[in-house]
Amino acid sequence: MSGKQKYSGELKQNNDYKKWLLELKQRVRQTQLKAAVKVNSTLIEFYWDLGKDIVNRQTEAAWGSGFLKQLSHDLMVEFPEIKGFSKRNLEQVRRWYLFWNEGSSIAQQAASQLTLIPWWHNVVIVTKSSTQSEALYYVTKTIQHGWSRSVLTHQIESGLYQREGRAINNFTETLPAVQSDLAQQTLKDPYIFDFLSLTDDYNERELEKGLVEHITQFLLELGAGFAYVGKQVPLQVGERDFFLDLLFYHIHLHCYVVIELKAIDFEPEHTGKLNFYITAVDEILRKDGDAATIGILLCKNKDKLVAEYALKDINKPIGVSEYQLTQSLPDNLKSSLPSIEEIENELGGGL
Repeated sequence: MSGKQKYSGELKQNNDYKKWLLELKQRVRQTQLKAAVKVNSTLIEFYWDLGKDIVNRQTEAAWGSGFLKQLSHDLMVEFPEIKGFSKRNLEQVRRWYLFWNEGSSIAQQAASQLTLIPWWHNVVIVTKSSTQSEALYYVTKTIQHGWSRSVLTHQIESGLYQREGRAINNFTETLPAVQSDLAQQTLKDPYIFDFLSLTDDYNERELEKGLVEHITQFLLELGAGFAYVGKQVPLQVGERDFFLDLLFYHIHLHCYVVIELKAIDFEPEHTGKLNFYITAVDEILRKDGDAATIGILLCKNKDKLVAEYALKDINKPIGVSEYQLTQSLPDNLKSSLPSIEEIENELGGGL
């Protein structure tokens, strides 16, 4: 063995070298990420100025409808390696600038965040959002969770903005203020299980089985922070065994989340049973450092007032939400939802 080979082999086994090499690789990745973010930020800033110029020129110079076509041609001849100068993209730049250039406080708030997400994420958001408030919501969520464009599109088309934080609950009365606000934002109403194919007479066990079989899509619909613990989780209370439909742990709320499934409409007695399960989890599974366990009751339909009455004297935090299957969604929404394969491909096909 040559001295060079021996020295190389010794280095690979040297702990100091391995530690330094690991740190160096991390610094390289961070540099790559910062460079990518900087490139994206510069591009978005350029597009903002370009959109402003296009709007002003079309308004002041009255160059007519052929202006963007000619501009696209001239820029692509000069910069053939840049794909962002197609007529279609220039139209997107103009539309994006006009969407945010309303001068409202929301638009000013969004300005500093738009450069933090890729260009085509920006395009999807302004194309599919009805208001600046909705668009800013999706900009913020994309930054928080690092959504890919496919996941972002799915969240918008499933109406996450309209559904998040809308579940009936008693969190204000049963949780500390900070946790109550976060728990409120965590729940949706309705939940959309568009990835399930069930017959009209399905029962709770079939619904549970379908959700677990498609746990990746289920977690995507539940939202960020949910970690799957198990189904039909056994708890012994006294001499009897009880089984939780679904049990999760929420890493941001730092608590267990019990999900009770109902294939029927909401009934007041459902909250009593879930209240019992939450108490059991608090007594048996909850450890030091865990916050109060939360329950989510998912039912086919609910009467809002009945649900509110049922939660009034419940001392455990419970939210009540409906769920929708593909078969019960409006036709125009069904066609816009991604297929199971598309979501699985987006998320790598598993946990």
